[in-house]
Amino acid sequence: MSPKKLYATLLSSFGPQHWWPAETRFEVVIGAILAQQTAWKNVENAIARLKQKNLADNPETLAAAPLNTIRSCVKCTGFYRQKAARLEKTAAYFAENYPTLDEFFEKPLAAAREELLSLDGVGPETADSILLYAGGKPVFVIDAYTRRIMDRALEKRFTGYEEARVFLEKSVPCNAGVFGEFHALLVELGKRHCRTRPVCGGCPVEKACLHSRRNQRLASGAGAPRQ
Repeated sequence: MSPKKLYATLLSSFGPQHWWPAETRFEVVIGAILAQQTAWKNVENAIARLKQKNLADNPETLAAAPLNTIRSCVKCTGFYRQKAARLEKTAAYFAENYPTLDEFFEKPLAAAREELLSLDGVGPETADSILLYAGGKPVFVIDAYTRRIMDRALEKRFTGYEEARVFLEKSVPCNAGVFGEFHALLVELGKRHCRTRPVCGGCPVEKACLHSRRNQRLASGAGAPRQ
């Protein structure tokens, strides 16, 4: 199955996902940092707690908040000490260098990406999530769901993040809206079906998926060793 076919199939099956769920660009930045190694529900809870204390409005407010307060808000996301420190440092960086986040996102994609990657705790997946969903930049986010689905449904396995990102960016129209929708659809497929232990029944790409076909052969005895 080609990436274009996969995208069309998932969009037809699941419909538009309306990602990223956030009210402001800064919320996207916060969410991208908190989303590392945790479920999205935990991120939503943490952001809600930050909002209750009016700490998610802008970088200046969060940067000025006591670190212990930030920690208490994001504790539910795991690794909360590291994440709180990263949130504080990232907020301080934007507050010190840009009057508004809009000004940062006016930078060319390559320059903005390089700048984000220079920040403590911001890796490629986090940076690209910020650039795509907060900045509207045409960059594809490669996460664990995407890698798994590429391996199983597309029969593509890449050794590095950048190789996988470039492959998908060249495989569908280079458009931030398409990239964001496709990534969100892959996440939805991963949550519903393409888990570590896949739930193939009812999966919209079951017939085209290498993993599913292999399991079906084994179940039918076609792949069983001869006696």
